[in-house]
Amino acid sequence: MSDTSNYRQLLPTHRDLYYGGAWHKPLGGYLDTHNPATGESLGPCAEANAEDVDAAVRAAHAGFAVWRKFKPLERAALLKKVAAVLRENAFELAMIDAANCGNPISEMQRDALIAAAQIDFYAGLATEIKGETLPMGDGVLNYSVREPYGVCARIVAYNHPIMFTAAKMAPPLIAGNTVIMKPPYQAPLSAYRMMELIDGILPPGVLNIISSGAPGGQALVNHPLVPRLSLIGSVPTGRAIAKAAADQLKHVTLELGGKNACIIYPDADMDKAIAGAVGGMNFTWCGQSCGSTSRLFVHASVYDQVVAGLLKAITHYKPGIPTDMATTMGSIISKAQWEKIMGYIEIAKAGGAHLAYGGKVPTDAALANGWFVEPTVFTGVTQDMRIANEEVFGPILSVLKWDDEDTLFDQVNAVEYGLTASIWSSNLSNAHRAAGRVQAGYVWVNHTSSHFIGASFGGYKQSGIGREEGFDELLTYTQHKNVHVVL
Repeated sequence: MSDTSNYRQLLPTHRDLYYGGAWHKPLGGYLDTHNPATGESLGPCAEANAEDVDAAVRAAHAGFAVWRKFKPLERAALLKKVAAVLRENAFELAMIDAANCGNPISEMQRDALIAAAQIDFYAGLATEIKGETLPMGDGVLNYSVREPYGVCARIVAYNHPIMFTAAKMAPPLIAGNTVIMKPPYQAPLSAYRMMELIDGILPPGVLNIISSGAPGGQALVNHPLVPRLSLIGSVPTGRAIAKAAADQLKHVTLELGGKNACIIYPDADMDKAIAGAVGGMNFTWCGQSCGSTSRLFVHASVYDQVVAGLLKAITHYKPGIPTDMATTMGSIISKAQWEKIMGYIEIAKAGGAHLAYGGKVPTDAALANGWFVEPTVFTGVTQDMRIANEEVFGPILSVLKWDDEDTLFDQVNAVEYGLTASIWSSNLSNAHRAAGRVQAGYVWVNHTSSHFIGASFGGYKQSGIGREEGFDELLTYTQHKNVHVVL
């Protein structure tokens, strides 16, 4: 295993709250953050309390009075400078994330580049935030405009810290809002480092970073000067935010969890379908991805073939130290999440599923101090089992057998989630029919896992409210005003 100690020299110097164009010591104090793969402390990080949040919101509110007056192309030009800095420092930011959130550097090094691409995408749409005119006859002008909300709060998840923190600021900022980004409390270090790198590009109060656990998030949600909220997180957290936001009728976007299906038809290209079933589980991230296709529905006629190929392909993923470029599968984010995953492995066994692969803690002595679990496959799973209905957010793939299409879609749609689905078939009719019948907001056919710039991402049912990553997201950070003028 290669030396991985050099990442420590990349860690940010500033660990305070950033708002109003400056760093501020938190009244809420500090909490240590850790490397989940080694157990070592990565140092103290600011823990904002309600007073800290109030100060940050008021700084963002003051910044809004300035930022909203910038011309759209002026805002776009500054955001493109931010994107350029992200590209220049992509590997450094990825190494920080690998150490802080446990996902392998070999994959994380693309996250800052993806964020930069998304920022550029929204910067290019700066002049497309348009209204319309309505014919009213002579002497009358009726037109509409889109205006920013003001201070927007965005709370993001731990599986892609820098990608989420950097990319998600773009739509509200381009629309003329100011933003308070709350990076994941488990992995805030890359957000601090980003602010060190881009400090001074944007006017004071435009972009603000508040690190905190639930108390800081609750204070953001409750603050009367924050009319617009978004979350990337779990369904329980999303429900809590929606309930709290309802008291002030705040506008909310929620990108939540999934118990997603991968469906293999007997006419599929089996080699590609097997590779897609394994890739769709995001084992590199230990399955810690809302879009992971954790339920694999395989037609009975090819079930044995697929399972055999699956168990062979999965051997590529071996838990290792995330800052090592050779690592193909990282660590679990925390002890609590690790215990949850191990608990679901026992639940699956007790429920009658067959453990076909993995399910244990690695024996490598180098991993003894971290939170690791082997990639895990259960066969013989039926839809009435808990392992087929509840989101684990871990590296557990459940394989189910099907032979009747109507029954298949009853089972696929039986869960409360509806985020993604992956369909594998060489028959165009099967593919389109299946895409139409799955209750999911983002569907791949003969593909999996990828997101595409400009394609709106979001879920049905309990998987969320609203869409992100496309033009629609930009418009959701504007309010629609109609103006009627009698000349």
